[in-house]
Amino acid sequence: MPTLPLSDIAIRNAKPKPKPYKVSDGGGLHLLVTPSGGKLWRLAYRHGGKQKQLALGQYPTIGLALARQKRTEAKALLAQGQDPAAAKKAAALASESENANTFGVVASKYLAKIESEGRAASTLSKTRWLLTDLASDLSDKPIAALTAIDVLTVLRNVEKAGHHESARRLRSAIGRVFRYAVACGLADRDPTTDLKDALTTPKVRHRAAITDARTFAKLLQAIWTWDRGQPTTVAALKLTALLALRPGEVRAATWSEIDLENAVWTVPAERAKMRRPHRTPLSRQAAEVLHALRPLTYRGPDSLVFPAITGRDKPLSENTMNVALRRLGFGPDQMTSHGFRATFSTFANESRMWHPDAIERQLAHVEANEVRRAYARGDHWDERVRMMQWWADYMDELRGGSVVPFLRKTA
Repeated sequence: MPTLPLSDIAIRNAKPKPKPYKVSDGGGLHLLVTPSGGKLWRLAYRHGGKQKQLALGQYPTIGLALARQKRTEAKALLAQGQDPAAAKKAAALASESENANTFGVVASKYLAKIESEGRAASTLSKTRWLLTDLASDLSDKPIAALTAIDVLTVLRNVEKAGHHESARRLRSAIGRVFRYAVACGLADRDPTTDLKDALTTPKVRHRAAITDARTFAKLLQAIWTWDRGQPTTVAALKLTALLALRPGEVRAATWSEIDLENAVWTVPAERAKMRRPHRTPLSRQAAEVLHALRPLTYRGPDSLVFPAITGRDKPLSENTMNVALRRLGFGPDQMTSHGFRATFSTFANESRMWHPDAIERQLAHVEANEVRRAYARGDHWDERVRMMQWWADYMDELRGGSVVPFLRKTA
């Protein structure tokens, strides 16, 4: 006699008995009624020559219609030669793995990876801030389930605060985490690629720099005669001007990088922006600044050359240097600590005394043209030694009142 399909009324009327019993719906689907009154959906099936049983959930959480749908899905897997119970277990493990690999967890693994690769401390700090602070709304979500809209929502919140450049940098950082996740098998793709044109393009803001000889002379005179400034801040400004190094490379320097005997400052790869060691020659004037500073800050080779005023274990901040420029009377639209590099580049190029490649090597720029980069492998060291002494001497002349502007090329 064929089994009659179940109905909701029949299920509700199924009363507990002293022993568990089954109420069949057909096709292997049945309801197991327990002595305590529980009603559990089960599917009996055969796979690989063995009789098996699949748990489908408890009634009424799983209603009759949903139980039948699950039976249909299980039958479809059987038709494909798959074991429904094994498929269910694999799905549960995948879900557990997905929930464990949240964006925050994967971002932490990515940060640990780039730290082990020797990335600069400033880069690590900025990337950590982007991924943990600005992207905090993504932290608890499974990375494999995140969509472009999820990421865009976070980026839009940053834009609404007026931080358009930060939003663009955040998109880039999130994209790097996703590409790391893809490589590790934790995500299928990088959704940030869909957001290429979704953000507002900020106006390019060049760092202010003085390129006029007379104005630069006034700035140098102000720095070299500033007796009310903190000695480390004044020294940092002097050396940034004398060497055209990046402010971050100057501020976080340790005495182990300074070779006064051979007049060389070597910025290690882990602190250099381009991830390669950068040697810079020390002019006589630069060496004098360092000799004068050494008794004040040297506490061993690993001690900071320019410790912060608030503590010797922290480097001088870039804001401190920029505030110092303001106190000397040079506003943010006129000069920044990073602007000394543009100042040096402008004067060195306009002098027409030095090879452009020597100037670029001193600035630690990487040649964009691959062909030229392949041939320009030298660091023009001898020329740079002469050039940086010329630059220091020229700055002395400017401070002394001898201002002779170089002829500028006309369009």
